[in-house]
Amino acid sequence: MNLDYLVREPENITPNTPILFMLHGYGSNEQDLFSFRETLPNDWIIVSFRAPRDTQFEGYSWYDINFNDPENFIDVPQAKESLHAVLESMLKIINHYGLTESKAHLCGFSQGGILCYALALQHPELFNYVACLSSYPEEKILDGIVKDKKKLEGLRFFISHGTDDAVIPLEWGRKAADLLYDLSCYFTFREYMSGHGVNQKNYMDLMDFFSK
Repeated sequence: MNLDYLVREPENITPNTPILFMLHGYGSNEQDLFSFRETLPNDWIIVSFRAPRDTQFEGYSWYDINFNDPENFIDVPQAKESLHAVLESMLKIINHYGLTESKAHLCGFSQGGILCYALALQHPELFNYVACLSSYPEEKILDGIVKDKKKLEGLRFFISHGTDDAVIPLEWGRKAADLLYDLSCYFTFREYMSGHGVNQKNYMDLMDFFSK
């Protein structure tokens, strides 16, 4: 499955050039997080994927959600299919640019952030900075995560959540802190006075995280 994406290339690309992959939320599209590019480091390659499934109102999703059935809230086979497609696309793009010496970074919002947890914890050798915004670690797609602390030590997580999030409850978001603490991962967990979104303070903190 080939995913559509937007890309911003820096003037010079070397084997060390950092690359940031962005995964949007349910019902959105590749333009959403790509708007962050204006304040991200100029020497990074920025890639924003479009999810493969159509939703209402001309948006896209990584998998179907059943809001009426908490036990089957996510379509697990679809989520795993998307995970595979994202990883395959990332590796193709990394290979295309010849990024043999660089680490990839991740930024995901909501459903995209859920996938970012799985990608980073299943393939920690590929990634460095990982931002998961208004999301949570979904146990049903976290099978096979790496638990070797030595292999996880290169990851740096930035987790943010709105205190008034009506889509993904704050309690779900807080599960990330427990999981990452148990795995001895480096992480920052921040709560903001906002709903299901990224307010200005959250945005500034995110840019600060990526600029380190």
